[in-house]
Amino acid sequence: MTAETIETKAIPDDLRPVLRAIAAAGARLAQVIRRGGDLASPVGTNADGDGQKALDVIADDLFRQALSGTGVRWLASEEQEQAVALDPNGRLAIAIDPLDGSSNIDTNVSIGTIFSIYPAETTAEASFLRPARQQIGAGYIIYGPRCAMMLTFGSGVQHYALDPEGDSFQLVASHQQLPDCAFEFAINVSNYRHWPQPIRAYIDDCLAGNDGPREQNFNMRWVASLVAETHRILVRGGVFLYPSDARNGYQNGRLRMLYECAPIAFLIEQAGGRATDGLRPILDQGAGTLHQRTPFVFGSAEKVDRIATYHELPATEVSALFGHRGLFRA
Repeated sequence: MTAETIETKAIPDDLRPVLRAIAAAGARLAQVIRRGGDLASPVGTNADGDGQKALDVIADDLFRQALSGTGVRWLASEEQEQAVALDPNGRLAIAIDPLDGSSNIDTNVSIGTIFSIYPAETTAEASFLRPARQQIGAGYIIYGPRCAMMLTFGSGVQHYALDPEGDSFQLVASHQQLPDCAFEFAINVSNYRHWPQPIRAYIDDCLAGNDGPREQNFNMRWVASLVAETHRILVRGGVFLYPSDARNGYQNGRLRMLYECAPIAFLIEQAGGRATDGLRPILDQGAGTLHQRTPFVFGSAEKVDRIATYHELPATEVSALFGHRGLFRA
């Protein structure tokens, strides 16, 4: 692997060591994934009770080792119950989902890494349990047909691609913008019966197509990999929904605020989109615990704003048949 693992001209000087480390670990993880083997074998459960696979543990070890000695004081990982202290003099705190979408490992579907950067405080709790708008950087790596990285430092979204010959990430676009014209939505419709009524009403209106109040046919997508869904939406627009629902353990949503939703929300807003819990902006909130969950809706601004409006309608309106919901007829 080359010494320079990422093109750094668009990265703030004080964050370059951390991004070099993340890029190096990401390039190494991409090699492991390409090589294959028994990466999907179960190896236990993580701190939040979710099943771990071999690649989850490999990814967690890779990123923790890579970030040691780069100025990171605290590291909070999905795979660890508590935040880990790396460098007592470090000035940064990083929250990371080392391997997002691990249920797709054995099917060769795109998986990824999601991370968020905060200024470090004297305790891990003060570093991470704070408003999400205090992030100073966020990004993800997607391990797909083309390995790519999206980054933001609060002034737009940068798009990098991994050069497989040099194992380094090269800048592709310095200002990735999210289109606002795609008629696609991503949601797991098998859970329809468990959703809150406003979410059912929104999806009903999409499924009604030309005959409904949207007067437009929609396509549905569902990959069950947050990074893959995010990358598609950043490139061609649309909306993603993972609402709370009535099932045990899903009442407060399923995705984690700190190391999944907050960094994705930062990226989406910086690309011109919106990210909410269905009603309130994610970046106006913060995690109360390291592994707190939240409902999550993000994508093209008009679509996310419309979903929030459904939550504000009277119960009689969202319970009506789509043909009678005239408020939203285009």
